Amino acid sequence: MRPGMTLSLTVLALGLAAPAPAEDLKIGLATAQTGALAPYDQPSLAGFQMRVDEINAAGGIAGKYPIKLIAKDTRSDAAQTALVAQELVDEGVQIVITPCDADPSIAAGMVTQAAGIPAFSFCATTPTLPLAVGDYMFGNYPADNVQAAMLAEYAIGQGYKTAYILTSPDTAYTLKLPKYFGEAFTAKGGTLLGEGTYAMGQQDFSAEVTKIAAMNPKPDVIMTAAYEPDFPALMRQLRGAGVTTPVLGSDGIDSPTTFAMGGLVEGVVFSTAGFATEGSPLAAFNAKYKAKTGEEPNTVYIANGYDLGTVIDAAVTKAGSLDPKAIRDAIASLTDVQGVTGAISYAGTKGMPLRSVALVRITGGKRELVKQGVPAPADVPAP
Repeated sequence: MRPGMTLSLTVLALGLAAPAPAEDLKIGLATAQTGALAPYDQPSLAGFQMRVDEINAAGGIAGKYPIKLIAKDTRSDAAQTALVAQELVDEGVQIVITPCDADPSIAAGMVTQAAGIPAFSFCATTPTLPLAVGDYMFGNYPADNVQAAMLAEYAIGQGYKTAYILTSPDTAYTLKLPKYFGEAFTAKGGTLLGEGTYAMGQQDFSAEVTKIAAMNPKPDVIMTAAYEPDFPALMRQLRGAGVTTPVLGSDGIDSPTTFAMGGLVEGVVFSTAGFATEGSPLAAFNAKYKAKTGEEPNTVYIANGYDLGTVIDAAVTKAGSLDPKAIRDAIASLTDVQGVTGAISYAGTKGMPLRSVALVRITGGKRELVKQGVPAPADVPAP
Protein backbone atom coordinates (compact mmCIF):
# COMPACT_ATOMS: atom_id res chain seq x y z
CA MET A 1 0.00 0.00 0.00
CA ARG A 2 1.31 3.48 -0.85
CA PRO A 3 1.96 5.82 2.14
CA GLY A 4 -0.55 8.35 0.91
CA MET A 5 -3.28 5.69 0.76
CA THR A 6 -2.89 4.96 4.49
CA LEU A 7 -3.45 8.63 5.29
CA SER A 8 -6.53 8.79 3.05
CA LEU A 9 -8.06 5.75 4.73
CA THR A 10 -7.32 7.20 8.16
CA VAL A 11 -9.07 10.46 7.26
CA LEU A 12 -12.09 8.57 5.99
CA ALA A 13 -12.16 6.34 9.05
CA LEU A 14 -12.14 9.28 11.43
CA GLY A 15 -14.70 11.21 9.40
CA LEU A 16 -12.33 14.11 8.93
CA ALA A 17 -12.66 16.52 6.02
CA ALA A 18 -9.79 18.21 4.22
CA PRO A 19 -9.63 21.98 4.88
CA ALA A 20 -11.83 23.97 2.52
CA PRO A 21 -9.84 25.93 -0.03
CA ALA A 22 -9.65 29.68 0.64
CA GLU A 23 -12.21 31.71 -1.27
CA ASP A 24 -10.82 34.55 -3.34
CA LEU A 25 -12.08 38.11 -3.16
CA LYS A 26 -12.12 39.08 -6.82
CA ILE A 27 -11.51 42.77 -7.43
CA GLY A 28 -11.90 44.12 -10.95
CA LEU A 29 -9.87 47.09 -12.08
CA ALA A 30 -11.54 49.10 -14.84
CA THR A 31 -8.75 51.67 -14.89
CA ALA A 32 -6.64 53.63 -17.33
CA GLN A 33 -3.35 51.93 -18.06
CA THR A 34 -3.03 54.13 -21.16
CA GLY A 35 -4.32 57.55 -22.17
CA ALA A 36 -4.76 60.86 -20.36
CA LEU A 37 -5.71 59.32 -17.01
CA ALA A 38 -2.79 56.88 -16.91
CA PRO A 39 -0.49 59.30 -14.95
CA TYR A 40 -3.01 59.03 -12.09
CA ASP A 41 -4.37 55.50 -12.38
CA GLN A 42 -0.97 53.83 -12.84
CA PRO A 43 0.62 55.11 -9.60
CA SER A 44 -2.65 54.44 -7.77
CA LEU A 45 -2.53 50.86 -9.01
CA ALA A 46 1.12 50.51 -7.98
CA GLY A 47 0.27 51.45 -4.39
CA PHE A 48 -2.86 49.30 -4.40
CA GLN A 49 -0.93 46.28 -5.71
CA MET A 50 1.66 46.75 -2.95
CA ARG A 51 -1.05 46.64 -0.26
CA VAL A 52 -2.75 43.64 -1.88
CA ASP A 53 0.56 41.77 -1.92
CA GLU A 54 0.96 42.46 1.82
CA ILE A 55 -2.57 41.26 2.58
CA ASN A 56 -2.13 38.09 0.55
CA ALA A 57 1.25 37.38 2.17
CA ALA A 58 -0.57 37.41 5.52
CA GLY A 59 -3.09 34.83 4.32
CA GLY A 60 -5.64 37.17 2.77
CA ILE A 61 -8.24 39.46 4.33
CA ALA A 62 -9.02 38.28 7.87
CA GLY A 63 -6.58 35.46 7.17
CA LYS A 64 -9.05 33.68 4.90
CA TYR A 65 -9.88 35.73 1.80
CA PRO A 66 -6.95 36.05 -0.64
CA ILE A 67 -7.38 38.87 -3.14
CA LYS A 68 -7.36 38.16 -6.85
CA LEU A 69 -7.03 41.18 -9.13
CA ILE A 70 -8.43 41.28 -12.65
CA ALA A 71 -7.18 44.39 -14.48
CA LYS A 72 -8.45 45.70 -17.80
CA ASP A 73 -7.38 48.88 -19.61
CA THR A 74 -10.10 51.49 -20.14
CA ARG A 75 -7.82 53.58 -22.38
CA SER A 76 -9.08 56.72 -20.56
CA ASP A 77 -12.36 56.49 -22.46
CA ALA A 78 -15.76 56.59 -20.75
CA ALA A 79 -17.46 54.21 -23.19
CA GLN A 80 -14.61 51.73 -22.91
CA THR A 81 -14.78 52.02 -19.11
CA ALA A 82 -18.45 50.99 -19.14
CA LEU A 83 -17.66 48.07 -21.45
CA VAL A 84 -14.80 46.90 -19.23
CA ALA A 85 -16.96 47.23 -16.10
CA GLN A 86 -19.57 44.93 -17.68
CA GLU A 87 -16.88 42.40 -18.58
CA LEU A 88 -15.67 42.39 -14.97
CA VAL A 89 -19.18 41.99 -13.62
CA ASP A 90 -19.68 39.05 -15.98
CA GLU A 91 -16.47 37.52 -14.59
CA GLY A 92 -17.94 37.54 -11.09
CA VAL A 93 -15.96 40.23 -9.30
CA GLN A 94 -17.22 41.41 -5.91
CA ILE A 95 -15.67 44.90 -6.05
CA VAL A 96 -14.81 47.17 -8.99
CA ILE A 97 -12.29 50.01 -9.02
CA THR A 98 -12.80 52.78 -11.56
CA PRO A 99 -10.56 55.56 -12.95
CA CYS A 100 -9.37 58.83 -11.42
CA ASP A 101 -12.13 60.87 -13.06
CA ALA A 102 -15.85 61.21 -12.45
CA ASP A 103 -17.09 60.84 -16.02
CA PRO A 104 -15.73 57.33 -16.74
CA SER A 105 -16.41 56.37 -13.12
CA ILE A 106 -20.08 57.28 -13.56
CA ALA A 107 -20.18 55.25 -16.78
CA ALA A 108 -18.78 52.22 -14.95
CA GLY A 109 -20.88 52.92 -11.88
CA MET A 110 -24.10 52.64 -13.80
CA VAL A 111 -23.09 49.07 -14.62
CA THR A 112 -21.94 48.10 -11.12
CA GLN A 113 -24.90 49.79 -9.42
CA ALA A 114 -27.33 47.76 -11.51
CA ALA A 115 -25.41 44.60 -10.66
CA GLY A 116 -25.34 45.38 -6.93
CA ILE A 117 -21.53 45.44 -6.78
CA PRO A 118 -19.67 48.10 -4.75
CA ALA A 119 -17.28 50.32 -6.70
CA PHE A 120 -14.57 52.78 -5.74
CA SER A 121 -12.97 55.41 -7.93
CA PHE A 122 -9.21 55.46 -7.41
CA CYS A 123 -9.12 59.24 -7.07
CA ALA A 124 -12.10 60.97 -8.71
CA THR A 125 -12.95 63.96 -6.52
CA THR A 126 -16.32 65.19 -7.79
CA PRO A 127 -18.50 65.22 -4.64
CA THR A 128 -21.64 64.36 -6.58
CA LEU A 129 -20.12 61.16 -8.01
CA PRO A 130 -21.89 58.78 -5.59
CA LEU A 131 -25.10 60.78 -5.90
CA ALA A 132 -24.99 60.46 -9.70
CA VAL A 133 -24.57 56.68 -9.52
CA GLY A 134 -26.18 55.35 -6.35
CA ASP A 135 -25.43 53.83 -2.96
CA TYR A 136 -22.95 51.26 -4.28
CA MET A 137 -20.51 53.96 -5.51
CA PHE A 138 -17.75 55.38 -3.31
CA GLY A 139 -14.95 57.88 -3.66
CA ASN A 140 -11.43 57.44 -2.30
CA TYR A 141 -9.98 60.95 -2.25
CA PRO A 142 -10.72 64.37 -0.70
CA ALA A 143 -13.68 65.82 -2.60
CA ASP A 144 -13.45 68.88 -4.86
CA ASN A 145 -15.51 71.10 -2.56
CA VAL A 146 -13.33 70.15 0.43
CA GLN A 147 -10.13 70.91 -1.50
CA ALA A 148 -11.64 74.18 -2.73
CA ALA A 149 -12.54 75.26 0.80
CA MET A 150 -8.96 74.68 1.97
CA LEU A 151 -7.56 76.63 -0.99
CA ALA A 152 -9.98 79.53 -0.41
CA GLU A 153 -9.08 79.68 3.26
CA TYR A 154 -5.40 79.83 2.30
CA ALA A 155 -6.03 82.55 -0.30
CA ILE A 156 -7.87 84.76 2.17
CA GLY A 157 -5.16 84.13 4.75
CA GLN A 158 -2.56 85.33 2.25
CA GLY A 159 -4.43 88.60 1.92
CA TYR A 160 -5.67 87.91 -1.60
CA LYS A 161 -8.79 89.98 -2.17
CA THR A 162 -9.47 89.20 -5.83
CA ALA A 163 -9.27 86.04 -7.90
CA TYR A 164 -9.67 84.75 -11.45
CA ILE A 165 -10.75 81.16 -12.07
CA LEU A 166 -10.01 79.12 -15.17
CA THR A 167 -12.37 76.23 -15.95
CA SER A 168 -12.97 73.60 -18.62
CA PRO A 169 -16.48 72.23 -19.18
CA ASP A 170 -14.97 69.00 -20.54
CA THR A 171 -14.97 67.23 -17.14
CA ALA A 172 -16.79 67.75 -13.86
CA TYR A 173 -13.43 68.07 -12.10
CA THR A 174 -12.01 70.87 -14.25
CA LEU A 175 -15.34 72.69 -14.24
CA LYS A 176 -16.62 72.36 -10.70
CA LEU A 177 -13.53 72.54 -8.50
CA PRO A 178 -12.64 76.13 -9.53
CA LYS A 179 -16.29 77.10 -9.18
CA TYR A 180 -16.35 75.65 -5.64
CA PHE A 181 -13.22 77.71 -4.95
CA GLY A 182 -14.95 80.85 -6.24
CA GLU A 183 -17.96 80.16 -4.03
CA ALA A 184 -15.84 79.58 -0.92
CA PHE A 185 -13.58 82.56 -1.71
CA THR A 186 -16.45 85.03 -2.12
CA ALA A 187 -18.19 83.65 0.99
CA LYS A 188 -15.10 84.71 2.93
CA GLY A 189 -15.15 88.23 1.49
CA GLY A 190 -13.09 87.81 -1.67
CA THR A 191 -14.14 89.01 -5.13
CA LEU A 192 -14.02 87.14 -8.43
CA LEU A 193 -12.76 89.38 -11.23
CA GLY A 194 -13.59 86.89 -13.95
CA GLU A 195 -13.82 83.33 -15.20
CA GLY A 196 -12.10 81.93 -18.25
CA THR A 197 -12.57 78.65 -20.09
CA TYR A 198 -10.41 76.29 -22.10
CA ALA A 199 -10.81 73.03 -23.99
CA MET A 200 -8.92 70.10 -22.50
CA GLY A 201 -6.00 69.00 -24.63
CA GLN A 202 -5.91 72.20 -26.69
CA GLN A 203 -2.69 73.40 -25.03
CA ASP A 204 -3.27 76.85 -26.50
CA PHE A 205 -4.04 79.35 -23.77
CA SER A 206 -3.13 82.45 -25.74
CA ALA A 207 -6.62 83.95 -25.61
CA GLU A 208 -6.91 83.50 -21.85
CA VAL A 209 -3.35 84.61 -21.17
CA THR A 210 -3.85 87.75 -23.28
CA LYS A 211 -7.04 88.54 -21.36
CA ILE A 212 -5.38 88.09 -17.96
CA ALA A 213 -2.32 90.11 -19.01
CA ALA A 214 -4.59 92.99 -20.08
CA MET A 215 -6.65 93.06 -16.87
CA ASN A 216 -6.37 96.24 -14.83
CA PRO A 217 -6.26 95.68 -11.96
CA LYS A 218 -4.94 92.17 -12.26
CA PRO A 219 -6.30 89.48 -9.92
CA ASP A 220 -4.36 88.73 -6.76
CA VAL A 221 -4.49 85.02 -7.53
CA ILE A 222 -5.45 82.63 -10.36
CA MET A 223 -7.07 79.27 -9.53
CA THR A 224 -7.51 76.32 -11.90
CA ALA A 225 -7.98 72.58 -11.76
CA ALA A 226 -6.16 72.07 -15.08
CA TYR A 227 -3.81 69.10 -15.15
CA GLU A 228 -1.36 67.69 -17.66
CA PRO A 229 -0.88 68.30 -20.47
CA ASP A 230 -2.91 71.50 -19.99
CA PHE A 231 -1.40 72.82 -16.78
CA PRO A 232 2.21 72.77 -18.04
CA ALA A 233 1.11 74.53 -21.25
CA LEU A 234 -0.80 77.14 -19.25
CA MET A 235 2.15 77.91 -16.98
CA ARG A 236 4.61 78.20 -19.87
CA GLN A 237 2.38 80.65 -21.70
CA LEU A 238 1.31 82.57 -18.60
CA ARG A 239 4.86 83.16 -17.36
CA GLY A 240 6.08 83.67 -20.93
CA ALA A 241 3.68 86.60 -21.22
CA GLY A 242 5.13 88.15 -18.09
CA VAL A 243 2.15 87.37 -15.86
CA THR A 244 3.57 86.72 -12.40
CA THR A 245 0.25 86.40 -10.56
CA PRO A 246 0.31 83.57 -7.97
CA VAL A 247 -1.40 80.35 -9.12
CA LEU A 248 -3.37 77.86 -7.07
CA GLY A 249 -3.92 74.33 -8.39
CA SER A 250 -5.45 71.08 -7.23
CA ASP A 251 -4.44 67.45 -6.78
CA GLY A 252 -4.24 66.82 -10.54
CA ILE A 253 -0.85 68.55 -10.71
CA ASP A 254 0.74 66.35 -8.05
CA SER A 255 2.87 64.65 -10.69
CA PRO A 256 6.53 64.40 -11.76
CA THR A 257 5.78 66.51 -14.84
CA THR A 258 4.85 69.49 -12.69
CA PHE A 259 7.92 69.26 -10.49
CA ALA A 260 10.19 69.03 -13.54
CA MET A 261 9.11 72.48 -14.75
CA GLY A 262 11.58 74.39 -12.60
CA GLY A 263 11.04 78.11 -12.10
CA LEU A 264 7.83 78.15 -14.14
CA VAL A 265 5.96 76.59 -11.23
CA GLU A 266 7.95 78.08 -8.36
CA GLY A 267 5.55 79.12 -5.60
CA VAL A 268 2.49 77.30 -7.01
CA VAL A 269 0.31 76.01 -4.15
CA PHE A 270 -1.94 73.01 -4.70
CA SER A 271 -4.21 70.72 -2.70
CA THR A 272 -3.47 67.02 -2.32
CA ALA A 273 -4.27 64.02 -0.13
CA GLY A 274 -1.27 64.07 2.19
CA PHE A 275 2.22 65.25 3.06
CA ALA A 276 5.05 63.19 4.53
CA THR A 277 6.06 65.08 7.65
CA GLU A 278 8.98 63.61 9.59
CA GLY A 279 7.92 60.56 11.59
CA SER A 280 4.48 60.37 9.95
CA PRO A 281 2.89 57.15 8.64
CA LEU A 282 3.22 58.58 5.12
CA ALA A 283 6.97 59.10 5.60
CA ALA A 284 7.26 55.49 6.79
CA PHE A 285 5.30 54.31 3.75
CA ASN A 286 7.53 56.29 1.40
CA ALA A 287 10.60 54.66 2.95
CA LYS A 288 9.03 51.22 2.60
CA TYR A 289 8.10 51.87 -1.02
CA LYS A 290 11.65 52.98 -1.82
CA ALA A 291 13.09 49.89 -0.13
CA LYS A 292 10.78 47.68 -2.15
CA THR A 293 11.11 49.35 -5.56
CA GLY A 294 14.39 51.22 -5.37
CA GLU A 295 12.59 54.45 -6.32
CA GLU A 296 11.29 57.41 -4.37
CA PRO A 297 7.49 57.69 -4.62
CA ASN A 298 6.97 60.71 -6.88
CA THR A 299 3.28 61.31 -6.23
CA VAL A 300 0.83 60.86 -3.35
CA TYR A 301 -1.40 58.78 -5.65
CA ILE A 302 0.80 55.78 -4.82
CA ALA A 303 -0.01 56.10 -1.11
CA ASN A 304 -3.64 56.83 -1.94
CA GLY A 305 -3.92 53.55 -3.84
CA TYR A 306 -2.25 51.76 -0.93
CA ASP A 307 -4.85 53.22 1.43
CA LEU A 308 -7.70 51.95 -0.73
CA GLY A 309 -6.35 48.45 -0.14
CA THR A 310 -6.52 49.12 3.60
CA VAL A 311 -10.11 50.39 3.31
CA ILE A 312 -11.17 47.26 1.41
CA ASP A 313 -9.39 45.07 3.97
CA ALA A 314 -11.30 46.81 6.78
CA ALA A 315 -14.65 46.57 4.97
CA VAL A 316 -14.42 42.87 4.07
CA THR A 317 -13.18 42.03 7.57
CA LYS A 318 -16.15 43.89 9.05
CA ALA A 319 -18.56 42.23 6.62
CA GLY A 320 -17.16 38.79 7.41
CA SER A 321 -18.33 37.79 3.97
CA LEU A 322 -17.65 38.14 0.26
CA ASP A 323 -21.27 39.02 -0.41
CA PRO A 324 -21.23 42.33 -2.36
CA LYS A 325 -24.16 43.80 -0.39
CA ALA A 326 -22.54 42.96 2.93
CA ILE A 327 -19.31 44.58 1.73
CA ARG A 328 -21.20 47.68 0.56
CA ASP A 329 -22.92 48.03 3.93
CA ALA A 330 -19.61 47.61 5.73
CA ILE A 331 -17.92 50.29 3.61
CA ALA A 332 -20.72 52.75 4.38
CA SER A 333 -20.21 52.22 8.12
CA LEU A 334 -16.41 52.52 8.30
CA THR A 335 -14.97 55.10 10.71
CA ASP A 336 -11.36 56.15 11.25
CA VAL A 337 -9.67 53.56 9.09
CA GLN A 338 -6.00 54.36 9.65
CA GLY A 339 -4.32 54.88 6.30
CA VAL A 340 -0.83 56.15 5.63
CA THR A 341 -2.32 59.47 4.47
CA GLY A 342 -4.50 59.79 7.59
CA ALA A 343 -7.79 58.56 9.02
CA ILE A 344 -10.54 57.71 6.52
CA SER A 345 -14.27 57.54 7.34
CA TYR A 346 -17.40 56.81 5.32
CA ALA A 347 -19.99 56.63 8.09
CA GLY A 348 -22.43 59.54 7.88
CA THR A 349 -21.25 60.57 4.41
CA LYS A 350 -22.92 60.14 1.03
CA GLY A 351 -20.14 58.04 -0.42
CA MET A 352 -17.24 60.50 -0.46
CA PRO A 353 -14.77 59.85 2.38
CA LEU A 354 -14.16 62.28 5.20
CA ARG A 355 -10.39 62.85 5.22
CA SER A 356 -7.86 65.63 5.50
CA VAL A 357 -6.34 67.78 2.77
CA ALA A 358 -2.74 68.96 2.52
CA LEU A 359 -1.77 72.24 0.86
CA VAL A 360 1.67 72.01 -0.72
CA ARG A 361 3.89 74.76 -2.13
CA ILE A 362 6.40 74.00 -4.89
CA THR A 363 9.73 75.39 -3.70
CA GLY A 364 12.95 74.71 -5.57
CA GLY A 365 11.35 71.75 -7.32
CA LYS A 366 10.35 70.14 -4.03
CA ARG A 367 7.24 69.94 -1.87
CA GLU A 368 6.85 72.28 1.08
CA LEU A 369 3.91 71.81 3.45
CA VAL A 370 1.74 74.90 3.85
CA LYS A 371 -1.12 73.45 5.88
CA GLN A 372 -2.84 70.17 6.59
CA GLY A 373 -6.29 69.49 8.00
CA VAL A 374 -10.03 69.43 7.41
CA PRO A 375 -11.91 72.68 6.67
CA ALA A 376 -14.80 73.74 8.84
CA PRO A 377 -18.02 72.15 7.53
CA ALA A 378 -19.64 75.58 7.20
CA ASP A 379 -16.87 76.63 4.79
CA VAL A 380 -17.39 73.69 2.40
CA PRO A 381 -19.68 74.56 -0.55
CA ALA A 382 -22.65 72.26 -1.02
CA PRO A 383 -22.20 69.62 -3.75
